[in-house]
Amino acid sequence: MEQTQAPTPRTLLQEAAGRLPREDAEPLLLHALQQDRAWLFAHGDDPVRADQAGAYRALLARRQAGEPVAYLTGRRGFWTLDLETTPDTLIPRPETELLVELALERLPADEPVRVADLGTGTGAIALAIASERPLAAVVATDVAKATLAVAVRNAQANGIGNVWFRRGDWCQALGRDRFDLVASNPPYIAEGDPHLARGDLRHEPPRALASGPDGLDAIRMIVATAPAHLVPGGWLLLEHGWDQGAAVRALLGQAGFVEVATVQDLEQRDRVSYGRRPG
Repeated sequence: MEQTQAPTPRTLLQEAAGRLPREDAEPLLLHALQQDRAWLFAHGDDPVRADQAGAYRALLARRQAGEPVAYLTGRRGFWTLDLETTPDTLIPRPETELLVELALERLPADEPVRVADLGTGTGAIALAIASERPLAAVVATDVAKATLAVAVRNAQANGIGNVWFRRGDWCQALGRDRFDLVASNPPYIAEGDPHLARGDLRHEPPRALASGPDGLDAIRMIVATAPAHLVPGGWLLLEHGWDQGAAVRALLGQAGFVEVATVQDLEQRDRVSYGRRPG
């Protein structure tokens, strides 16, 4: 009786080619094999155990059914960090790194500063800033206990000790503290937006995505309450939707912020708006 030849990483990826793009299929394969990309280059023709091949094919089927890769693998890279990602958290996205870059431009590397990240999710923004500014004291907040637990684990796993976690809704979690910079990637999609029923968004926590009829409810709340938690001259930075730049700048101006501006992402879409508290 003829024996079936064991699949290899190369043949498994070829098998997936007609079903999923390589950027989805490869991380799922590495997760099933518990290996990294460097291993894949060196061992692409090694035989794969039947149980590993079966686990990989099951992951492919789940991805084809719409589950996000980050939830299937439980990981997502952001900045220089490897972050645990669960259905309790928003999936960190590359465009949010712009918010980190703009924050770092406003935070001196050789001075102690205080930073707050509102609605931290996986902890992506807080941990990226803290990793680049070891003298900074960073407070990361989230209203959901399960979400905050993921962020705490990510801080521990990445060896970042200058972040403190607080549970609460936006600025309410900050108590009477004041900061040199407050950053947030809040929900900003309008409730009822058809995009919420498509793609990966179907699986992400709705409270982390949508905020009111125009998507700006959370941003309004943050802009209105942040000045009381900023030192004179402190900055507020907000990620938002591609068509919300003008509205967010108007809110910042009405709240008394100065040096208000919007920065576009790599696709030339409005992505982050900011302002400085006078002083």
